[in-house]
Amino acid sequence: MALLLMVADARFKVMQPLRVALAAVLYPVQWLALQPVELAGRMGNYLSTLATAETAQEEARRKLSIQSQRANQVEQLELENQRLRKLLDLSQRLSTDFRAAQVIYDAADPYTRKVIIDKGLMHRVVVGSPVLDEAGVIGQITNVYPLVSEVTLITDRDHAIPVLNVRTGARGVAFGDTSTHADALELRYMAANADVAVGDLLTTSGVDGVYPPGLPVARVEKVERKVDAVFARIYCVPLGLVSGAEHVIVLDPLGDKVPARPVPEAPVTAAKSRGARP
Repeated sequence: MALLLMVADARFKVMQPLRVALAAVLYPVQWLALQPVELAGRMGNYLSTLATAETAQEEARRKLSIQSQRANQVEQLELENQRLRKLLDLSQRLSTDFRAAQVIYDAADPYTRKVIIDKGLMHRVVVGSPVLDEAGVIGQITNVYPLVSEVTLITDRDHAIPVLNVRTGARGVAFGDTSTHADALELRYMAANADVAVGDLLTTSGVDGVYPPGLPVARVEKVERKVDAVFARIYCVPLGLVSGAEHVIVLDPLGDKVPARPVPEAPVTAAKSRGARP
């Protein structure tokens, strides 16, 4: 019978209706049996997609952070480039020898205003050399070591610099002052009725033999005059970036180029004078 049915089904498809009926009857059972497998596959795909999405999100955040850092670096580099260009323009206008330097760090003493630069004795830096940035004078070399040097800023309380009022031509001396704010100067020993106004530009006078004349130093910020005071209180703000300079120029001091004072001739003695008479 089995052999007969096999031959009949192979030749005449007599079992096809029965096969269709059985498939229709068994389809719900097969569907129910496949549901756990399909559910497990969907959960696997969901978890895989979720993990992929989280990985992509983390990668996007990382790239965004890198791009943000690069954007900040670009802005910083643009600012540094502008300062270097101004510093180069200033160096071309100088008539004295100079060398470029970079500020490494601030001095450890909190009661002074000093910075350390990366040039020293090996770079022919000497004590007393003026230091300036692209905006103006920021200080003077006070200590020199083999590879680094110490710069005392013009806002240090023990520092003084001779200045010239560009508007009036009056000379004075500006001292470091921290009574008003951290980075300030005070133009001292100016008479109470001296012609000094807010906004006046102060430059180096050149009379000290250290700073070349005409370098920008500060601008007058406030003038206080009292009836019972002999001198006026004149507060100034430095034009140089004393608290944030990165690249500076170290000038050679003018003391080596100032001609020596002529030696006065010895007075003629009375005896020689009498001997010289006819």
